[in-house]
Amino acid sequence: MSRYLRTLFTLAFVQLLAVFVAAQDHYPRDWQTDVEHYRFELTLSDETDEISGIAYVYVRFNGAMDHFSLDLTGKNGAKGMTVEQVAEWLPDENETTDFNYTHSGDRLDIQLPKPTANGDRIIFRIRYKGIPDDGLIIDANKYGDRTFFGDNWPNRAHHWLPCVDHPSDKATVDFVVTAPDHYQVIANGYQVEESNLREGIKLTHWQESTPIATKVMVIGAARFAVQHAGWVENTAVTSWIYPQDREKGFYDYEEAVKPLDFFVHHIGPYSYEKLANVQSKTRYGGMENAGNIFYYENSVTGNRGIESLLAHEIAHQWFGNSVSEKDWYHVWLSEGFATYFTNLYLEHTYGFDRLKEQMKADRETAFRFESRKMAPIVDTTVRDYNRLLTPNVYQRGGWVLHMLRREMGDEAFWEGIRKYYRQYRNSNALTSDFRAVMETCTIKDLGPFFQQWLYTAGHPKVSVTWTYDEAQKAIKLKLVQNGKMAFHFPLDIGFQDVDHNRTGTETIRVDQSSQEFTIPAAEKPARLVLDPDVWLLFEGIIEELRN
Repeated sequence: MSRYLRTLFTLAFVQLLAVFVAAQDHYPRDWQTDVEHYRFELTLSDETDEISGIAYVYVRFNGAMDHFSLDLTGKNGAKGMTVEQVAEWLPDENETTDFNYTHSGDRLDIQLPKPTANGDRIIFRIRYKGIPDDGLIIDANKYGDRTFFGDNWPNRAHHWLPCVDHPSDKATVDFVVTAPDHYQVIANGYQVEESNLREGIKLTHWQESTPIATKVMVIGAARFAVQHAGWVENTAVTSWIYPQDREKGFYDYEEAVKPLDFFVHHIGPYSYEKLANVQSKTRYGGMENAGNIFYYENSVTGNRGIESLLAHEIAHQWFGNSVSEKDWYHVWLSEGFATYFTNLYLEHTYGFDRLKEQMKADRETAFRFESRKMAPIVDTTVRDYNRLLTPNVYQRGGWVLHMLRREMGDEAFWEGIRKYYRQYRNSNALTSDFRAVMETCTIKDLGPFFQQWLYTAGHPKVSVTWTYDEAQKAIKLKLVQNGKMAFHFPLDIGFQDVDHNRTGTETIRVDQSSQEFTIPAAEKPARLVLDPDVWLLFEGIIEELRN
């Protein structure tokens, strides 16, 4: 190992350690508590936008605590939530004991009568009501029908649900919804009950037995046409469409079976009881709620133009939902993965040329964003988590996985992906966890790779000149990096004949700002092409120097 490389590796380790220490997001996490289960009993009405709820929050304490806190937006003018009672629920005795509490801003702080011990469990019951100012969209759909749709990402569940609104604390959940009987209610999990309680009123109960983050805990209540689209293994795939869009929506959404099948067989088992694809009022193009994906209203066209959208949201069921980022700054583990695994599905379906097209488009999108804001993928300066949703974590994050695949090779890359999923399924991970797993599948130290592409802003910009030495039967090539730092990367050089046919490929390893290479070649190629198979996130020009 040269002194230059030793220095790089040492700096990479120090920088990674500093990033890990500094990269905690700003949520006030309490590692002494763990929410194990939620039960939300909600009442919806046609007469008012006010919802009333009873939340049962099952908490395990990992040490001595004299209080417990939940996120819940307080009353502010006409909107927000009013807490009416906080109590301990004793199910065996079917009674409660009231707790003292304060509710200020977005925090509900509950005082405990005595400190807890390690292993203690308490079921909190919170009665509350109010008009959500966010998180639960109560609005007419495009056909004028009243609807209710949860839309929680990133941390907007607490506008209508008392919860620990952070992806690091996953829990199972029941939604028990009482609403006028013209609504069909969809939620996470499987349907336990649907009963007419009295004239015009219906109760619907859904239960999710896999721990999920609050960002993907939702209900939808609307008039739907519902179709069973198929099975993948033991998972039912259904489509929930506005009745006016029934035929078009069923046709569009039944394509969801194909990416689900691809991911099951290439990554690992699906984690949830069902896959419902739902036309909705989400503010996003799609929202990957666990087993219960909400798509924007105009996703239904009848021309099957949403294959990539379906694949992206379904990929999230593995990465983002089952394996969730432990910290918001590592959201590329969700969005970058969903972006690249969509492209892998398209490669599987249409071939490698389609993958190259997608990666070229993603590269251009990443560069356009970088021209406006230069930032690393793991960007610890962001305070508004919605601002994390940029091409930096989507397209550039996907590109990191693409280059990692090249760095490791297909077999080792897929082995690492499957191992990462097995190890962190239904749990949480950081970028360092992902790197550690991938390093078990290769002899390479991936530290410099992760430091360069995830914790460093920018990308390589290269200028290449070349000549052909007839006497030596070799190509003389000079490469200059036009930037403040020298990136390290493999670069493929493609040889072409006069008809633009590829006649050969050589790979050079770039690790300096300026380098010269000699490449044996029996005859002069008509032209050279940089990165012909689209494996590198870079900008480059190449020019032949003529005598």
